[in-house]
Parts: sequence; structure tokens; C-alpha cells
Amino acid sequence: MNFLRSTLALACAAALATTAVAQTQRAQQQQRTQRPMGITDIMRAGPVVAVPPANARPPAAPQGQRAAEYIVALVNSEPITNTEVQKRIDRILQDRAPEIERLPRAQLAQQVLEQLIGERAQLQLAKELGVRADDTAVDQGIAMVARQNDISVGELQQRITQAGMSREEFRNNVRNQILLTRLRERELEPKVKVTDAEVDQFLRDQRGGVNAPGAQDINLAQVLVAVPENASASQVEALQKRAQDIARRARAGEDFARLAAEASDAPDARNNGGALGLRNADRYPPLFVETTQSTPVGGIAGPVRSGAGFHVIKVLARERANAGADGMVTQTQVRHILIRPDGNRTPEQVVALLNDFKRRIQSGTADFATLARDQSQDNGSARNGGELGWTVPGTFVPEFEDAMTRLQPGQISDPISTRFGVHLIQVEGRRQAKLNPEELRAAARNALRDKKMDDAYEAWAQEVRNRAYVELREPPQS
Repeated sequence: MNFLRSTLALACAAALATTAVAQTQRAQQQQRTQRPMGITDIMRAGPVVAVPPANARPPAAPQGQRAAEYIVALVNSEPITNTEVQKRIDRILQDRAPEIERLPRAQLAQQVLEQLIGERAQLQLAKELGVRADDTAVDQGIAMVARQNDISVGELQQRITQAGMSREEFRNNVRNQILLTRLRERELEPKVKVTDAEVDQFLRDQRGGVNAPGAQDINLAQVLVAVPENASASQVEALQKRAQDIARRARAGEDFARLAAEASDAPDARNNGGALGLRNADRYPPLFVETTQSTPVGGIAGPVRSGAGFHVIKVLARERANAGADGMVTQTQVRHILIRPDGNRTPEQVVALLNDFKRRIQSGTADFATLARDQSQDNGSARNGGELGWTVPGTFVPEFEDAMTRLQPGQISDPISTRFGVHLIQVEGRRQAKLNPEELRAAARNALRDKKMDDAYEAWAQEVRNRAYVELREPPQS
């Protein structure tokens, strides 16, 4: 799934959802598509949060009477308030994206409310399924946000405060985004299967050169007209006509970003004008690639039907892919110790234990391999002293990979929290090497899984929304 693991990084933390998120995501997508063969894991994209500029100020209060506090919707009996909607709108408007500023505030409020409903339904499902994000994971997420924006954690906190948000509110937003990511990977990964025949075809296409689908990077934008799961024939017909009208307006020259902001049912359309980001064609849903294969840059394709609804697609850019045809990658030799919090040990106690392991290893009173054999709960690597072998970029979940990438050979990380538990990581070496056939197939399988996760994501999000009991009350008002 691109939205979770590779190309589309996780959406901005709720109160900082701005167009800057899309820009950050596109930069990361370009970096990822440059990795040879697009090797991925179950979730590679970490929480990406747009950071307010250094001169950010709290949003100005609306003129006239202050916005009233009242419930605008109930999601499985949990309220969403008018204040929540208005705060989200204010953060979006801080970026002053033209396509957003042109929208009537009432229309923007309805779109923001729908996004909040979807998020709330997913967070409730995460709680129901026992998905968690401890304080260590949140601290790591905040540190990752700071690094992505080339600032210190201290400066990040200052900017958050200047923008009118409390540190606790920011932490809660980061925590929620981690929960949403972990939920989505847990729910979608088991549904995606890649066959050996698909891997064989992928590798043949890669060897086919520049004309192969995977030999170019493309940037697409879409307007999604969602079709409910049990829609009647008349409903589907009406929604198809709506999509056809949007396509007609786009072909007539109307601004596509504005159309997406006004009409798309995709969650982030109002923030990024429907743009999905520059990435390898293999990381787009096959339907999108096939539909736009003969569409020139700037052209409009569709509407086409998927499980999520009708899509009107614009081709924003095409570029020759840097696919690493020689198969050379930077490999890292790494080992770890994994401890899982449980009924006997809290996450904080596990972190303290691993910090003690690190101190003992660095002082020479303990050996990493021995501690891994005796203490690690990763049965697959513990018997080998925690060894994970020589690995290629994208093998691990982002928190692990981020920490590993920043280590020099011989260095040991601080405790790192992932959905698997808490890790102590040591990098033993790095080298440039060529992928062997088995690694090439694994890379191809992961890239194909990414594409299929794309197809599954929007339909899954709509399914979660449809299962929730939603009661709409008085419309949001500023």
C-alpha cells in the first residue's frame, strides 16, 4: 500500500493538515523511488507532519461572535464538536493554498467534518483491536518530524507553541497518526497477496527497458467520486454522471486542483489538490497506470470505476525513472535485541532495561550477542545473537530503519519502539553490493504488494466509515 508503506507518507497530524504536507510527501516519494527496485516492507512511511514556519502565529479568531461550542456529529456515540472542526479549518487555512482559500468556508467545513468522521471511526477501531502507541513511539515520531524538517526538537516545540497549539495536543496528534498507520497496516496487509506469476511478469517488465510500465515516474492527480458499498443502480448512475461532469469541466480547462478541493471524496484532496505525488508507475494502482498510459502530460483520463468509486485522473508529470538498473544497493549488516512490553513490564520499564543493556555493552561488561541470545524475544534472530544479516533499504518498518540508517558501524541505538516491541539496534557494517536473484524477487514482491495496497486502501477506509454509526447534527459554523 503506497498510502502506508512506501510512496504516500502518512497524512499530516490533524491540526497541522496543510498543503505543506503534500510537498513533504512528494519529496519523500522521489527519494523512495530512487531506491533500487523499490524495496519495501509492511510499513515504510513514518509519520510526516507539516511544521509551522518560524514566524507562525495562532490563527485569528473569526470576526463577530466567537464560534459556539456544540456537537456537530456523533461517531458511535463519540462526539465531534464545532470547535474541533473550526480548529482544523484554521490550521488548513494558515497555509493559504489558493484552491482552499477560494472554497466557501461552509463547504470546507463539511469536508473537514467528513475527514474527522473517518479518522474517528478508524481510531475507535484501533482501540477496539488493541492497537497502541506508547510514549516512546510518540517521542520517536516527534524526533522524526524534527529531522524531516531539519530543525531540532526544541525548535519544533517552539514553532508548535507559536502556532497556538499546546505540546500535549501536538503529541496526541502524532500518537493518533501512529495509531492510524498501525491499524491500516494490520487490517490491509493480510488482504493483499502477490503470486509468483505476478513477480515473474514484474521482473520481465523491469528488464523491458524504458517502455516498461515500471521504467518511468509519474505524478497523477485525481478527483474521486465515492460509491457506497450497497449503492443502488440509480445511485451509481447518478454518481457516474457527477464524475462525467467533473471530467467534462476539467477537459474544458477548469483548474483541476480546485475541482479536486471542491468535489473529490478522497480524504486529502482539499490539502493537495488531488495530487498523488511523483513516484514510480509500479507504485500506482494498475487501473491508474493503464488508464493514463496514452494520456499526455496535462491531459485528463476517465472517469474510470474502481472498488472505491469513479476516478477522474489528470497526468501532472512523467519522468524517466532512476530504477537502479545495475541492481547495486547499500547493504547494512545489523543485529538487534527485541523486548515486548507485557503484563509484567510496562513500555517504560522495557526502555529502562534496554538502556541498561546498552550501558553494559558499551562499558564492556556484557556482550551484545550473548544478551540477544538470552533476552531477545525475536525468536528468529535471538538464537543467532540477534543477527538480521545484510539487509537492503526498505527492509524494516520506518522507526527501525530510520534509527539504523543514522548509526555508524559499531554504534548502538537508544531503545526504539515499533509495533513489534522495543529494540536495541547495532550496525555492524555497510557495503555496496548487487542484489542476487532471490533479493530481486523479494524486492519485486514488495513493490507489487505496494500497488495492491493502493487499491485496497480507499475501499477499506470507506468500509470503516460505513460500518460506523454516524449521526449528523447541526452543521459546523464559524
